[in-house]
Amino acid sequence: MCGRYSIYESMDDYLRQLALDLVVINGYDHERINRYNVAPSTRVELIRPVPGGLSVDRVKWGWSPFWAKGKRPDPINARAETVMTGKFFKSLWPNGRALAPANGWFEWIPDPADPKRKQPYYIQAADQAPLLFAALAEVHSGIEPDERDGFVIITAAADQGLVDIHDRKPLVLSPALAREWIDPATSEERAAEIVQAGCRPASDFKWHPVDKQVGNVRNEGEALIHSVEAKKQ
Repeated sequence: MCGRYSIYESMDDYLRQLALDLVVINGYDHERINRYNVAPSTRVELIRPVPGGLSVDRVKWGWSPFWAKGKRPDPINARAETVMTGKFFKSLWPNGRALAPANGWFEWIPDPADPKRKQPYYIQAADQAPLLFAALAEVHSGIEPDERDGFVIITAAADQGLVDIHDRKPLVLSPALAREWIDPATSEERAAEIVQAGCRPASDFKWHPVDKQVGNVRNEGEALIHSVEAKKQ
């Protein structure tokens, strides 16, 4: 999975997907989020369980354990195959489970004739419904963001036609599995099962080429997710 995604509806729309009878204990903006080009290291809405209900926080996309800070850019993704056993994410697994709501994500396909030229594609649900990415997060309570705060999106191996776009995809959960994922009562063993086999299949998605302007983190707006004819440059 490449490092861009969109989240443009209101948080109420993503929470409605979960259909949870839980209180969101902190205030959040009910207006449309309108972010079509979420980039690494920026803060973005995250849903996580807390005592008494759920919390919606704006958290930095990217995280490293304290002993790895400053050695390299904070990773934004964690591979499903190793996230449960590797040393790097040990402090987040399994109690740091969270959800990154989204509407779609971007991948770049190299031109077979010239790998330096890449065409971005936008991938979304076939029915254009909101998506819920499985994530792991560290978030500390407080008025100001804590420098330790951050999250990573879990990625799985792509299947079927999505392999032609990229060999990885975010671990997109159905609403039912998303509810299990953030339920504190879900066992570590069950959470591992969700990581290993819970990703929605490629048949649930559709994709199309988009303008290369999405490659610039400064660019924003709905036009970035509109279909364009793929052209060589």
